[in-house]
Amino acid sequence: MNRLTALILTHDEAENVQDCIASVRFADDVLVFDSYSSDNTTELARQAGARVIERPFENYASQRNAALQAVEGMTEWVLFVDADERVTPELAAEIGEKIYEPSYAGWRIPRHNYIFGKLTRGAGWYPDYQTRLLRIGSARYDPARHVHELVILDGPEGTLTHPFIHYNYHDAAHFARKQQQYTAYDARILYEQGIHPRPQNYILQPWRQFWWRFVTLKGYQDGLHGLRLSTLMAWYELRKYLLLRRLWLGNQ
Repeated sequence: MNRLTALILTHDEAENVQDCIASVRFADDVLVFDSYSSDNTTELARQAGARVIERPFENYASQRNAALQAVEGMTEWVLFVDADERVTPELAAEIGEKIYEPSYAGWRIPRHNYIFGKLTRGAGWYPDYQTRLLRIGSARYDPARHVHELVILDGPEGTLTHPFIHYNYHDAAHFARKQQQYTAYDARILYEQGIHPRPQNYILQPWRQFWWRFVTLKGYQDGLHGLRLSTLMAWYELRKYLLLRRLWLGNQ
């Protein structure tokens, strides 16, 4: 029985997978859970010493639950790490201590997000807690939350001090692709809940999003970078309601 298994979910992550694996060498086992990449992600993962399991992708919650099931009975704890994330030596040492505490079902970990190559401390991107250190048998993902996964814990949750390093959103095009996916998903959820867009939503919701990001969440601390991100998130809030309107018009 392993004490800790690092789980890395991948799809076409040849650029990142080996560096990610290198950062989790402290774990007893490293498993790359791949959704049939079209590049050489799995080959590179095996070369780096990781085990590889391939499974068709349905949604993020389903994939993470399947990964948990794949290591059940083989390990006491799992650490989920995205391929574009890195575990620092300080975080590794902290994890090594916490997995010996018997009273917790899971631990959440802050993240340092690098967006467009810049460390982003405001606008909602820090501390950006992620519940990723999970005790097997005491944690699962809500199957109804296909995106922005929600962990369900059968026990208390703790909070670690040292952060992941997250190299997300390399450029504006990458940011746009991801936000388009998220807004389409969020619009569909609102539609399924029977929510109709109102005229004021196209103005008030983007403005509230901007104010929340730039002022409440202190995006201004990141200067022009924070202003840019807050403005972009306001635009995608508008896009969400435009997509919601399109869904209702298409159903008439």
